[in-house]
Amino acid sequence: MVQFQLLWEYFKQYMKARLEYRWDFISQFFTDLMSQAINLVFILVVFGHTQHLGGWSRYEVIFIYGYFLIPWAVFTSFFNLWGFNDKYIIRGELDRVLTRPVHSLIQVIMESMAPESLMGVLTGGIVMGWAVWHLPLDWAWYDPLLFIMFVLGGVAVYAGIYVALTSISLYSDSKSDIQPIVYNIGTYGRYPVNIYSKIIQFVLTWILPFAFVGFYPASYLLGNGDWKVYAMLTPVIGAVFFSLGLYSWNRGIENYKGAGS
Repeated sequence: MVQFQLLWEYFKQYMKARLEYRWDFISQFFTDLMSQAINLVFILVVFGHTQHLGGWSRYEVIFIYGYFLIPWAVFTSFFNLWGFNDKYIIRGELDRVLTRPVHSLIQVIMESMAPESLMGVLTGGIVMGWAVWHLPLDWAWYDPLLFIMFVLGGVAVYAGIYVALTSISLYSDSKSDIQPIVYNIGTYGRYPVNIYSKIIQFVLTWILPFAFVGFYPASYLLGNGDWKVYAMLTPVIGAVFFSLGLYSWNRGIENYKGAGS
């Protein structure tokens, strides 16, 4: 309960600071929107030359992409760790964080969050709604509950991977070039995994399981039973990878030597 109260206080302070520069806030929103629109246009261009992609129709692929935007938006809102090395290691801000009685990761997440990215949830919902309008879907009463469970599992997958990557900075003050590479791999989860080679499918399922962020849960919601077992594993995979990320972070904090003088 204390953590939620802290989160609310951090959120209020963040919004006060961001609204001091309203045009910057608005421009970032439109920049994110344009980025998502470009990816959607890419899908439409692909389907301008073919009717199916790996056995999936245009609106099924659009649905998968729209679904992917939702866990991605939640992740980027609360795990905005891209500038961690510069702010917390090189500038020594982590020393300040470690003097407080709240878990260091929770503090870093609260100080780095970007709530405006949650607009991606709305964008993803609109894209999904557009696709659903053209698809003969028949959802059961429990599917919305599974949808929430899938989204949280996908967020946990992303969070676990990026927390683990961020924790590398706790062992060294040098910048890591791994995150951009992993980010590029993560974009593969926006599309049907069966269009890739077997090796890439294996990587996206068991090594860097971004297929659980987008494709597997979305395929279940589309009524495709071929990947039902994988879809149901989404919360489990999320819990496993988030636990690994948290373990890596805690070990890194134990190893952290401080900014020095």
